[in-house]
Amino acid sequence: MLLPAYATGFALGFSLILAIGAQNAFVLRQGLLRQHVLLVVLFCASADTLLILAGVAGLSALIAEVVGHHASVLFGLAALWLAGYGVMRLGSAIRAGDAISTDAATATTVTAVLTTAVILTFGNPHVYLDTVVLIGAVSLQFHGTSKLAYGAGAITASFVFFFMLGYGASLLAPTMQRPNAWRILDTLIALVMFVLALGMAKAGGWFGG
Repeated sequence: MLLPAYATGFALGFSLILAIGAQNAFVLRQGLLRQHVLLVVLFCASADTLLILAGVAGLSALIAEVVGHHASVLFGLAALWLAGYGVMRLGSAIRAGDAISTDAATATTVTAVLTTAVILTFGNPHVYLDTVVLIGAVSLQFHGTSKLAYGAGAITASFVFFFMLGYGASLLAPTMQRPNAWRILDTLIALVMFVLALGMAKAGGWFGG
């Protein structure tokens, strides 16, 4: 059960973080400029780690205690949330995807770069919804070492993604500026979300399988 749990955490974490936002665009720009790349990727991945641990180890236990015998409702809501993400990514694919802008001015000092990273990370409410709430809620279907494996998978996805984005920026940028590349990526993300939503619905007993 450890490998499936780890794979679920990795797939969910990677899919959520691939929804490019201001933080990821900032990491990409730093990679293109080759300025404080290691500092930026380590900070972003470490911040995700803290939030994921809070969701898996803390919030999920609190939710389980509060929800009690109505856990199926929580699983159903999580399934709807995941399915909603999938629909959003499909909509983005139909609209030809979102390009990343990398020509904005970027801070050059360590203090300025780190300050920007802090603001873009902890100032974004979606960060808490994705890591603490959603990843924490999905963790409720796992127990013991399987839950640890699930959390480790989500954390690994964060480190892999940010290091790939920061140090592979010069290779990724030309490709990801093409709308067709985002169509393919958004479609794959949507499929992952739909599969995870199905798993949550089954875990909540909404239908057999």
